[in-house]
Amino acid sequence: MSSAGLWITVAIASLLCFGLKLAGHLLPERLLTEPRVARTAALVTAALLAALVAVQTFSDGRSLTVDARLPALAVAAVALWRKLPFIVVVLLAALTAAALRAAGWAS
Repeated sequence: MSSAGLWITVAIASLLCFGLKLAGHLLPERLLTEPRVARTAALVTAALLAALVAVQTFSDGRSLTVDARLPALAVAAVALWRKLPFIVVVLLAALTAAALRAAGWAS
């Protein structure tokens, strides 16, 4: 993709994001407080977060890969399940990935 094409794509995506945000502000409050809308918004948020975690864990550019990020994610999941503080979760995951990479697991 050319530099101009990339900037056009970024500009269009930015305008779409701005329009979506503006639509949220312009909608009547009674529509947003409906239980079905609130439940759907919560589910969409969780689904997007799960998709982001999956993409960041299993992708390496344009291919699927399994490396030190997968065990680090597993350690983080166990730490979250044990209700450890978030900073501890992050540190445990980072230390797991760093130790595996230092041991020779492909980065």
